[in-house]
Amino acid sequence: MQNPRDILQHVFGYHSFRGQQEAIVQALVNGEDALVLMPTGGGKSLCYQIPALARPGTGIVISPLIALMQDQVSALRELGVRAGFLNSTLSFPEVQATERALLAGELDLLYVAPERLIQPRTLDLLQRAPLALFAIDEAHCVAQWGHDFRADYLRLDMLHREFPEVPRIALTATADMRTREEIVERLELGAAEQFIVGFDRPNIQYRIQQKDNPRRQLLSFLKEEHPQQAGIVYCLSRKKVEQTADWLCREGFNALPYHAGLPGKLRETHQSRFLREDGVIMVATIAFGMGIDKPDVRFVAHLDLPKSVEAYYQETGRAGRDGQPATALLLYGLEDVVKLRQMMGASEGNEQFKRQEQQRLSAMLGLCEITSCRRQTLLRYFGDVMEEPCGNCDTCLIPPETWDATEAVRKALSCVYRTGQRFGATHIVDVLRGSTNEKVITQGHDKVTTYGIGQDLTADEWRTVLRQLVAAGYLDVDPAGFGGLQLTELCRPVLRGEQSVHLRRDLRTRKPTTRTARRPDADIAEADRPLWEALRACRRRLAEEHGVPPYVIFHDVTLRDMLEQRPLHEQDLLSVNGVGDSKLKRFGIEFLDVIREFDYSGSQAL
Repeated sequence: MQNPRDILQHVFGYHSFRGQQEAIVQALVNGEDALVLMPTGGGKSLCYQIPALARPGTGIVISPLIALMQDQVSALRELGVRAGFLNSTLSFPEVQATERALLAGELDLLYVAPERLIQPRTLDLLQRAPLALFAIDEAHCVAQWGHDFRADYLRLDMLHREFPEVPRIALTATADMRTREEIVERLELGAAEQFIVGFDRPNIQYRIQQKDNPRRQLLSFLKEEHPQQAGIVYCLSRKKVEQTADWLCREGFNALPYHAGLPGKLRETHQSRFLREDGVIMVATIAFGMGIDKPDVRFVAHLDLPKSVEAYYQETGRAGRDGQPATALLLYGLEDVVKLRQMMGASEGNEQFKRQEQQRLSAMLGLCEITSCRRQTLLRYFGDVMEEPCGNCDTCLIPPETWDATEAVRKALSCVYRTGQRFGATHIVDVLRGSTNEKVITQGHDKVTTYGIGQDLTADEWRTVLRQLVAAGYLDVDPAGFGGLQLTELCRPVLRGEQSVHLRRDLRTRKPTTRTARRPDADIAEADRPLWEALRACRRRLAEEHGVPPYVIFHDVTLRDMLEQRPLHEQDLLSVNGVGDSKLKRFGIEFLDVIREFDYSGSQAL
């Protein structure tokens, strides 16, 4: 059995563990089970890769991400780790070769899709092989009505029964208390030690804005703050994904669509380009993103409302894995709430599931409408505590204004009641503002007492009022109808004059001004920039030669360390963060030559 600290340094090139990594690794090395909740970019993979190398046998990694297994395995092989995978992309001879390597003890890590793992052939194979551990990645997929549910995960409880002596580790970046309990129950991890690492991603700036011409808002955001930078734009429908990607291309951006309806080969090509090329924007449904290791995603933008805080947190967490500043922008409106409520109403889930989904949506709406620090609310949802406001979200940077909306709220609620609680927001606004359109007249709503009593507010202001009333639970959306608004029990004290209501005032033109368009490497001194670009060019060439994304060769943080330390000899290069024995042997001389050339040129200039 090898020493975990030696593996960390010589294989992965890091000089110390972060946070609870060492405790998690030691638990696995000792043969104990573990449940790990760690934010994206927190170093979850090391928590099972190092124990798999330290313990005798092969570590089996169960991952739902067939499309990414090749990249994950390629990255490990560049480190000198003997890694392989079994999934449906392999030919039968390739499967046989991998199985022989497993039985011969020639693999340190084997990645397996859950549907492959539960097949009798695979289980028989594993029974005959020496196993170090089971790592169940993206463990939230076991939550039966979660945002990334995978039915095959429900059968992974058999690992405890079939392989009682093999330690198991379940890992996820996203799980509230309810999902955590479900993971423990379904995977039979009751005796596992739980490691709950803080959920905070301080480098991500969270912003949520009311929709006001979303394309114009997105275009301004990209041009002013993230030109030529990699990012992800999430949309709710496949049609919107394709339309948005086409529009961004016409606006001069390198944008690609990604959704489950595209041919598999095209999805694979687009994903590969996103990982390997600079400045690509992926426009996608939630079918894209889980397990994406690209460190330099500078923004995640949502053009539609996510249906839960878990989904929002996980999707925004794909930005800024390298620890550099990143932005999470969400644009949402009342129409998003109506659409999601209708989708939930049409769901095949039972009544308990529908109630839970409504609760999750309500929590998401609450996050959108709060006037206090968004990060504090986001972390509180996952049971994490932040004592002071973060100073890096829109509500901290520009505190929103509020106003006493009690009178306007009573007018709106009364109008919903007088028109029969069957109509959507557009019709309610028309009645309040005294519109003479055909629908108002045909329905006879020009005769109700609330007709025309709301001319003191614009149509947009009334829509803002109605949106916040839905978010606060004063109004509900009829899920079985066409988005008709209905009163809830919370309305009674307001309508009786027993309770006042303060709402936030939407100022569409205001946005945080602390972030201006700048390159991620803008902090590099002009004198160092030629060497920086030469190191990047060297990395890019090696990545193309090896058929892997550039960050698999070295992350930006490693190149920055080279820039600072200027190592001239192999032993010096080992002190650079992210350079282990294998990468030193494979790539060291290439980067040393680049640095020596610049060092020599600099000396000559002196």
